[in-house]
Amino acid sequence: MQRQHTRFDAIAIDGPAASGKSTVAKVLAQTLELTMVNSGEMYRAVTLSVLQHGANPSSADEVSEILKELELSCIVEDGASRILISGAHPGEALRSETVNASVSAVSAIPEVRRKLVDLQRSLLNQNDLVMEGRDIGSVVFPETPFKIYIEASESVRNKRRADEGLSDSVSERDRLDRTRKTAPLVVPDGAVVIDSSQMTINEVVEHSLSNLRELGWFTRNSQPKEE
Repeated sequence: MQRQHTRFDAIAIDGPAASGKSTVAKVLAQTLELTMVNSGEMYRAVTLSVLQHGANPSSADEVSEILKELELSCIVEDGASRILISGAHPGEALRSETVNASVSAVSAIPEVRRKLVDLQRSLLNQNDLVMEGRDIGSVVFPETPFKIYIEASESVRNKRRADEGLSDSVSERDRLDRTRKTAPLVVPDGAVVIDSSQMTINEVVEHSLSNLRELGWFTRNSQPKEE
């Protein structure tokens, strides 16, 4: 695919649950002085709203009705994106067990993904980004050459979830993410794959920086771009 030059560039970081991608994206963004976008927080915000309205998170019709009235926006604070519902950040409610148990079902609904992909893409009009998720390199920014896929063994990921106080099974989350019809979790074309199972966060970040250097991140400004 021929790259379309735009004013800003995106570093896409994908991977399964508890692979370490969120932490790596945060440190990488801080190191490169970029905006970090957690796309998963956006899906959690929609899921929280669905649950608060008493709707069935697996019902496309019920979720779509809520989505019509849902006022979502995104701001950047301290170098990271924050999702707002009606102008307010939901806080720790986004990480609740109930949201965690339902977010895969809500994320699989095509209308939800369309709405949030549009929001995610709009952020690239403001600044260079490090965006992490499950379809960033494959769907949101398929044209970016800067793609990293972070994985880890199931046992390691289960321990990481337990350390976060979460009891869900990563194998079930993987199954849902990889088998959904709309934007399933895949290794994006051209992505550098990093197995974080036996690596520290700093080692993964260093590996990512090395790959970004090889991919031309630090020399990209020498390429002509459209205004």
